[in-house]
Amino acid sequence: MKMTSLVMKTKLEERLEKRGRTFSFDHEKDRLSVREAGKTITLSLPQVIARFEEEGEEAIRKVLYYVNEGLHASLSKPNLSDSLDKVYPVIRSRSFPKESKSGEKFLVREHTAETSIYFVIDEEKAYHFITEKMLQDSGVSASKLIEKAFEHLENLPVSYRRDRVSENDFYFVRINDGYDASRILNARFLSEMREKLTGEMVVAIPHADVLIVADIRNETGFDVMAHMAMQFFAEGVVPITTLPFVYNDGKLEPIFIMAKNRPKE
Repeated sequence: MKMTSLVMKTKLEERLEKRGRTFSFDHEKDRLSVREAGKTITLSLPQVIARFEEEGEEAIRKVLYYVNEGLHASLSKPNLSDSLDKVYPVIRSRSFPKESKSGEKFLVREHTAETSIYFVIDEEKAYHFITEKMLQDSGVSASKLIEKAFEHLENLPVSYRRDRVSENDFYFVRINDGYDASRILNARFLSEMREKLTGEMVVAIPHADVLIVADIRNETGFDVMAHMAMQFFAEGVVPITTLPFVYNDGKLEPIFIMAKNRPKE
């Protein structure tokens, strides 16, 4: 039986059903919202289906985990001053919400024209996004928190798988620890990759669970990178951006890859 949005909606509702939890379906946007104790997580059903077609039941398991742990984290109230050893930066799209459902502004810093940096407390199975109010109440300075967060990110291990297409090398970081795309914020890692590569260094973060670093040596490489970014973006539970970035002199610049395979800044 073909997996449709309605079939997937029913499947998810059955497996996410819990006392005190409600569901709403937006037919126009094809989204399923799961609400519990005033907190909501919204799923794009086409993206869930795309992952299901690629990964099968494993994709459903990941979505259930994402929803259950996400709601659990949003309901808990960690103490920031006692959690400085668990703070990290995470990368999100510029369109990601800037405040919590209760109206508290998240602690956000600019990154690129496409992306923003948020800060979280790692609760092992989920994040708790840090708000400006949490920071103010803790008595911790923003500079100290940000310094700690980036320090912790740099200390995370980085491993990758390499694929070669038409003399272009593509490195995929998919550790599935919640910080794959966010490793784009690890300046030391990017610098080390730049030294390793011989062609144009292009980086993509189509969704939160993947970072792609490419060593582009010909025009075909740009075309492959553009197609991969689009595909991964469509499959991501937390999509970020379809636009890859060129990395030069420690800076990331979004690029549009045109039909003739050439990048245009």
